[in-house]
Amino acid sequence: LLPQVSRVGVLVSPAEPTLTDIQLKEVTTAARAMGIQIKIYNADTRAEIDAAFEAMGRERPDAVFVGTTPFLNGRRVQLAQLSAFYRLPAIYALRDYVEVGGLMSYGSDIIDVYRQAGVYVGRILKGSKVADLPIVQSSKFELVINLQTARMLGLTLSSSLLNRADLVID
Repeated sequence: LLPQVSRVGVLVSPAEPTLTDIQLKEVTTAARAMGIQIKIYNADTRAEIDAAFEAMGRERPDAVFVGTTPFLNGRRVQLAQLSAFYRLPAIYALRDYVEVGGLMSYGSDIIDVYRQAGVYVGRILKGSKVADLPIVQSSKFELVINLQTARMLGLTLSSSLLNRADLVID
C-alpha cells in the first residue's frame, strides 16, 4: 500500500507486557529487515492514546501499526478516529478496526480461531486430555481494507492489492 514507508509509529500498551514484548520483538525484527525505522508510543489510558496520536500528528510517521491487546482492542473506535483525524494510515491485526473506519488489517481470521476453539472444546468434552491435544496456531489470515478510509486519506490502492484482499469495505 505504501511502498516508500521509512518511518512507522508503533502503538502498544505496556499494561500487557507479555503481549507487548512479543509484538515489539517481531515488529523490530521485521522493521530492521525492511530498513524501516520505528518509534514506539505507549498508551494505557484513553488520554494516553490521545497524547500518542497528538505526538504522531506532530512527528508525522509514514504509517502507524497498532499492537493488539485487550485494552487497545477495546479502544478500536477511538484509534480508527484518531488515525483518520491526524491523517495517518494505520494497520491493525483485527478486522474489527477496519469495520469501524480503520484503513486496513492483516491478521488471524477470528472466526476460524473460534472454530478451532470449538473443535478443542468438543475434543475435551469427548474425553481427550488437554495435555494430549496439539498446539494449534492460526493458519488462516485475512487482509481487510476500508476503501472509503483510503480515499479519505488520499491513498490510491493498486488493483493487485485490492484483488488480494479477503474483504474490501466500501
